[in-house]
Amino acid sequence: MQLKWLVALAGCAGALLGNIGGQAESLPASTAIPVVLTQSAKAGEIKPGEKVAAKTTQVVFLPNGRVLQAGTVVVGHVVESRRFAFDRTPYAAQNPSLLAIHFDTITEGGANVPIELSARAIAGPVASHEAGIPHYRDEIDTVGTRLLIGGDEFSPLDKSVVSPNGSVVGYNRKNGVFARLLAATSVNPGSSIRCDATGSEQSMGIFSADACGVYGINTVTMVHNGTEGDGTIVLESRRQTVVLDAGSTALLQVLAH
Repeated sequence: MQLKWLVALAGCAGALLGNIGGQAESLPASTAIPVVLTQSAKAGEIKPGEKVAAKTTQVVFLPNGRVLQAGTVVVGHVVESRRFAFDRTPYAAQNPSLLAIHFDTITEGGANVPIELSARAIAGPVASHEAGIPHYRDEIDTVGTRLLIGGDEFSPLDKSVVSPNGSVVGYNRKNGVFARLLAATSVNPGSSIRCDATGSEQSMGIFSADACGVYGINTVTMVHNGTEGDGTIVLESRRQTVVLDAGSTALLQVLAH
């Protein structure tokens, strides 16, 4: 009896280890992960090495039936943090405030999985809130229209997500908004960031299929989105201290190894 119990226990342990090993598999490159920040980060106050935490806002479907549930934790750390200090010298070129973040861990099935992520788009808490609530256009619009960050929209009564020019670019389903990402350039003046298209459907959360850059955070620009190979996302402003308030959202994307 004791031998049978030990064999059964060993089998359970092996299955558990195998399950953890499966969960630790790398996430496919280009997988989009919509998140919301659960804490604020202010340049000059938060220090390099300090943690930055976020959680997914909708389910993310992965190959082989794997799923990242809404609320999955994504953790990163601050790489560089510098507040804004105004130079009063006439015609001085202002040194920017800078906040650099590197997301490096995601919790999948209880296991902490190393990961490197870039950022397609980041939105402040007000813009994020507006994208998550219905907007009533007239007395006929009884359920409201959802206006996603970047300009796409949909009605809860319709499965199609349409772009500003009327093209169907995604679908509103039971588990959230899904679309194939579209190629785009940053909406921020002076930013050279480009966002690539994907051939597979991705979880979008409150973002449009071509969302690219920073939305709803005045004077803040994403000068590096992490695609350069190091996964470090860099935000800067030449007019104010960069602040990412809790409730800000981002559409992150898995980097290729």
